[in-house]
Amino acid sequence: MNKAALGFFDSGVGGTSVWKEVIHLLPHENTLYLADSKNAPYGVRSVQEIIALSVKNTEFLLSKGCKLIAVPCNTATTNAIDYLRSHYDVPFIGIEPAIKPAALQSDTKKVGILATKGTLSSKLFKTTQEKFSQDIDTVEIVGTGIVELIEAGKMNSKEMKVLLERITEPFMVSGIDYLVLGCSHYPYIKHHLQKLLPKNVKIIDSGIAVARQTLAILQERQLLNKSASLGKHQLYSNADETVLRKIVGTDDNRSVEYLDF
Repeated sequence: MNKAALGFFDSGVGGTSVWKEVIHLLPHENTLYLADSKNAPYGVRSVQEIIALSVKNTEFLLSKGCKLIAVPCNTATTNAIDYLRSHYDVPFIGIEPAIKPAALQSDTKKVGILATKGTLSSKLFKTTQEKFSQDIDTVEIVGTGIVELIEAGKMNSKEMKVLLERITEPFMVSGIDYLVLGCSHYPYIKHHLQKLLPKNVKIIDSGIAVARQTLAILQERQLLNKSASLGKHQLYSNADETVLRKIVGTDDNRSVEYLDF
């Protein structure tokens, strides 16, 4: 079981931003990544739809023998992770917007949160926000259109830059000093956000935290791969896999394939 793969599923290519942090911290682990790009974005779907898609993705990863499943999709985590944990024995690693570190470190006591509608409206997000941002003013913006452009390979397009100029305006007016990225796709437009926002604004996401939690769970369950060899990585997309391949690359240890799923 120790050599079994770590499973990942996301509403597309965005979760690879977290996947990269995990394989950097755990270079000997094998991984299997499922990009459900055909159904992206999850953020506009109902809770029932998100749970159904998450179950389908989980069943696929379990059919491949995965020993742990990471859900680097904020929307799937906040809407479906409790259901998944109650119905499957495999450990699940979720992801949540990094509100806590932003709230603790903010000097202006004003924190921006850029996320999908599905994440911002979820019960888990509201619980996290109430717990860690009692003395903080939060500015919540739905990143409508960002995921679609990234999935289309247009993360550096003029269309993206125009969209981000409009989306970031409320953050600039409010005087935030931290911006929390609440979608796994958003780290791929971090460089654009840094150019648009004042230099004092720090941008944070949850990728490293997920990697550390994955390591902790593997140690706790005694599931670490003790092999001296580098891990093998299989990545699948149920849409055009060109964007996924461009983002992660391919070499002797990783492959990207189309999956009719």
